[in-house]
Amino acid sequence: MGLLIAFIIFIACMVAALILKVSLILPLLVGLVLFTALGLRKGYPLKQLGAWSWGSIKDSLVVIEVMAIIGFITAAWRVSGTITVFVYYGMMVIVPPLFLLITYLLSALLSYAIGTSFGVAGTLGVIFMALARSGGVDPVLTAGVLMSGIYFGDRGSPVSSSANMVAGVTKTEIMGNVRLMMKSGLLPLLITAAAYTVLSVTHPISHVDPEIIAAFKNEFSLSAWAFVPAVLMLALPLLKVGIFISIGSSIISAVLVACLVQGEPLLNVIQICFLGYHSSGAGLGAILDGGGLVSMLEVVGILIISCAYSGIFSGTDMLKDVQDILIRGCTKIGRYGVTVIVGILTSVIFCNQTIATLMCNDLMTKPYLDTGGSRQELAIDMENTLIVMVGLIPWCIACSVPLTFFDVGIGAIPYSFYLYVVPLCYFFTKRRWFRNRG
Repeated sequence: MGLLIAFIIFIACMVAALILKVSLILPLLVGLVLFTALGLRKGYPLKQLGAWSWGSIKDSLVVIEVMAIIGFITAAWRVSGTITVFVYYGMMVIVPPLFLLITYLLSALLSYAIGTSFGVAGTLGVIFMALARSGGVDPVLTAGVLMSGIYFGDRGSPVSSSANMVAGVTKTEIMGNVRLMMKSGLLPLLITAAAYTVLSVTHPISHVDPEIIAAFKNEFSLSAWAFVPAVLMLALPLLKVGIFISIGSSIISAVLVACLVQGEPLLNVIQICFLGYHSSGAGLGAILDGGGLVSMLEVVGILIISCAYSGIFSGTDMLKDVQDILIRGCTKIGRYGVTVIVGILTSVIFCNQTIATLMCNDLMTKPYLDTGGSRQELAIDMENTLIVMVGLIPWCIACSVPLTFFDVGIGAIPYSFYLYVVPLCYFFTKRRWFRNRG
């Protein structure tokens, strides 16, 4: 009964935070106090609860460090012009009958390179929506195409904050997860690309607004050198180079491009890496605002607190009754089926991809391990369900924020093919990736 009351208070605080648009750190701290109090009530000393929390946090320190560094790369790519040249040259290669396909592939490539759905939605997404509107392409359809593209990288990029969070809470290795996500994501990628090819031919763009292209030329230094940070970030992990070296190489090259090509002072570039990029103008440059270490502080804080939760939950066996029900469900309909249900329910309740990830992991880890599964299987199952399906739930931040950027309604959701092709394809192909039946 105490656990139920604690969760009701926790959910109420989370909903209030979302409505009031305050940091999710606050309701998470309330939850930490509540669950710690429950642990004390069960007879566990505070020192032991703290030890369990710290042990769980310590296991995720590598992921926390990666997520902090991701903040640097998102700012460095902005100031070096890397994101800008992606968008500019993408517009230059647009073929009218293939506009939607190019939109999908370019947004998928950029989201994979920088690992952020919102970052791509607010930059490339906004610009390509403007191109669609000026060129006579249905903006609702275009928004659905972009939703597919931005969540390709959000799900499977080695520098994605959500992918790193999944790796952190499940205690798995990020690059191992990425390789499995690439394999299991290839068929959905091809199916989605084929569907958008057909829609592109039937919904061609009439023209590309030359004023937008001219604005890029006026506001940015468009140098091919700006592609170097992206090439390093995309190629090095494929060559099995460590994630820290890959990200570090990309950041260093971006800093060099910013200083030597874009003409930015070194101290200014370093400041941007910490505090984020902020354009001095009000034109297209302002679309790139954001990034930096400060942009990742809340995510890092959420991960730290969530790891503290996980330590308390596992140490006290607080979720045992719920997990016993889930274990029975796993034996009847399979681990994957239960994960789909839990993922949808946590997303619907918490309206937030991050919190849903944390709760799904805490609830499903024991059922997976007790029924013959593994932590990596849980990680990939979550990536192929919850991480993409939150984009289909209208009141979830993962759906509402990008659609707000695109200035369209929920009519774009049916066209977001990748978000539901991934879980459907994985349902039929999972046995290829994991021997145990899921």
